[in-house]
Amino acid sequence: MSRILIIEDETPMRTALADVLEGEGYRPLTAADGEIGLRKAVDEKPDLILLDVMMPKLDGFAVCAELRRMGNPVPVLMLTAKGQIEDRVNGLDAGADDYLVKPFSTEELLARVRALLRRSQRKTRSPVKLKLGDVEIDLARQTAMRGRRQVHLTAKEFAMLRLMAEAVGEPVTREKFLDAVWGYTSFPTTRTVDTHIGSLRAKLEKIPDAPRWLKTVHGVGYRLET
Repeated sequence: MSRILIIEDETPMRTALADVLEGEGYRPLTAADGEIGLRKAVDEKPDLILLDVMMPKLDGFAVCAELRRMGNPVPVLMLTAKGQIEDRVNGLDAGADDYLVKPFSTEELLARVRALLRRSQRKTRSPVKLKLGDVEIDLARQTAMRGRRQVHLTAKEFAMLRLMAEAVGEPVTREKFLDAVWGYTSFPTTRTVDTHIGSLRAKLEKIPDAPRWLKTVHGVGYRLET
């Protein structure tokens, strides 16, 4: 039985979410503010977190960022009344896995919960640590070291590596990157993915123009070789 932590300061919403999840066979845990939620996330080790953005004490962005700083990879679905693109970007940059704007349907919520739990189960089978030549990467803690020297990767770059690590040797499409890392629901013509792959190669590959680890799959996307 998957345990889902609901961090939501509005009691009616918190209760309704718990009832819906319990009715679907999940075990809901609840917290009424960000500080309590952060403690429960560490102590209870839930399988998934539903995280409201606007809360007293610690808002959802701060809670999510702190979890990622501690190396906690628990999937996070952010819930907010705000629909502006900058709020989605802020949530994803803080380390959220998905974003749902209130009001939302029960069906959409449950579909996203199921998808995140499936993705999380795949991650447990994927490597948490990578060694690409002389660079050692800890995907959970978001650190990369070349010997004793830190290699500075952005949150987006770590997210891209994690996505490729879940399917080592298999191509990841540009559309998949845009959906999973940037949260795009439509896919305009963009060089965003290619630009970030170029940055990763410059930081990780000995010869960026002839990559050993981050391979191009022409007409599709990119794949990770280990």
